[in-house]
Amino acid sequence: MADKKFLLRLDEDLYKKIAAKAEADNRSVNKYIVHLLQQNTKETTFENRQFVGHTIKGSDILTESGLVQVSGIYYRYIIADSTPVDPAGLYTILGATGNILTLQQVK
Repeated sequence: MADKKFLLRLDEDLYKKIAAKAEADNRSVNKYIVHLLQQNTKETTFENRQFVGHTIKGSDILTESGLVQVSGIYYRYIIADSTPVDPAGLYTILGATGNILTLQQVK
């Protein structure tokens, strides 16, 4: 499938803001806008919308069963860096794929 082109008119202030963010992200303005559009048009799951970015207690991670409780619902989990679970630690939910949450300990 061929790439489609379209003209996008921006006022100068908005263009400067986008250009600065694109440069900080090491992208061209075009690639930065495409990236933003891709990020904002992804189909997301309930878990991605509700849980990603939230912090949970290590005590909510049930290592014996391989489950983690989040908002009263049990999910399977993986630890991003494969370290053992610290029951006294805090974990951030990085992502959700199906019924599996990816967790990373907050350091």
